[in-house]
Amino acid sequence: MNWKATLPCTRAMAETLHEDDDWLEQFENLPTLVADELEAFNDAKWSVQAYFNAKPGKHDIALLEKRLGTKAQLEKLPDVDWLTLSQQSIAPVEAGRFYVHTSTNKGAVPKNAKTFLIEAGQAFGTGGHETTSGCLAMIDRMALAGHRFHHIADIGTGTGLLAFAAVHLWPRASVTASDIDPVSIDVTRDNAVVNAVPLGRKQGQVALFVATGTDHPAINARAPYDLLIANILAGPLVELAPSFASVIAEGGSLILAGLLNTQAQTVVAAYRRNGFVLVERKDNGDWPCLRLVKRRRYGHRRPIRASGRTSQPPGDFGTW
Repeated sequence: MNWKATLPCTRAMAETLHEDDDWLEQFENLPTLVADELEAFNDAKWSVQAYFNAKPGKHDIALLEKRLGTKAQLEKLPDVDWLTLSQQSIAPVEAGRFYVHTSTNKGAVPKNAKTFLIEAGQAFGTGGHETTSGCLAMIDRMALAGHRFHHIADIGTGTGLLAFAAVHLWPRASVTASDIDPVSIDVTRDNAVVNAVPLGRKQGQVALFVATGTDHPAINARAPYDLLIANILAGPLVELAPSFASVIAEGGSLILAGLLNTQAQTVVAAYRRNGFVLVERKDNGDWPCLRLVKRRRYGHRRPIRASGRTSQPPGDFGTW
């Protein structure tokens, strides 16, 4: 991708870009579109980057500007293979007893480490970002401490890495992995083959679903979960608090990541209102990983109203 057009926009506008096939078919040079949250919890401060493999013509720029209602800033990028370059510059990740690498950076594998081959740039959640490595370290500590889980969900699975790690730590568990982005599920399926992770709906297997949050009949049918992992953004985590509460068993554990230090208090408050208590927090730079437990209730239980959905667009997950 040698050219990039950047346009400021709102979150609402960014979310609709991939939903209109007729609009996308009008491009002479179809771009790759990436949406960014410029300011946390501010839906008015977003931007869209359109990446082109050749200089876009006036027609394509006009399509973007008309759709988003803002002016595009066009720039030429260095003529390099960005994927290969990014893989070569990323060091393998060691988190707990896990060792995550690409095909170009395996290096020296520590003794007794569980390795995963996850290529960078395929989807989100590849292991190098502090949020994903923080989750890996967290679940490894839980396993070492003797925690046992039988029904596990990885919501916003990205490349499938956290689901793969969970089924390795608890091989008798049934693991559910979902993502809002169908591409991520395709990537997860491919990664499962590469890493010899069994797919399916039985114990010791990972079941894959395309879903927004927990909004899928099979995800709800497989509930309640005694462990749920969600490595996404702070905004969607807050939105999903009632939904997660409705599918996690009393006494069940919840691991949250993808949020910044400055957002932790808001996220914890949302889950406290839905019956969770914070039991552990580990910071990795600016990125905390939270472990919460759903309180046990006695007597009459007030029902929780939850849609299971989130307004999060595809691609809002922890990255390298």
